[in-house]
Amino acid sequence: MTPATSRSMKIAAIVAIVFGALTVVSGGRALFGGADMGDVVPFVLWFNFGAGFAYAVAGFGLWRGAAWGRVLSLGILLATAAVFLAFLWHVLQGGAYELRTMGAMILRTAVWAAIAVIALRAA
Repeated sequence: MTPATSRSMKIAAIVAIVFGALTVVSGGRALFGGADMGDVVPFVLWFNFGAGFAYAVAGFGLWRGAAWGRVLSLGILLATAAVFLAFLWHVLQGGAYELRTMGAMILRTAVWAAIAVIALRAA
């Protein structure tokens, strides 16, 4: 790895770990906090909560420069894109949803696309 690649991988790793922690906390509050979250889409909420743990693990792998961290990053991107597509299908079928879920899925997909590109370029 070049110094620039190493630096970008470290930044990607930190972003993944922080994003994972924030995702677990927010998902946990939505699932277990008892607050009325409006028209949540359960499969999206459960996926995002579980994925938050994977984000942190991927971040750890990226920090260490492990090949599995790069593979996991790509897997997270693909899984997130698949859930986003399923969510869009739900919306197009007239299913109830919160607008913030749309924004969150766009953000998650974009963040993991960036992390996966950085990770795979470092391979």
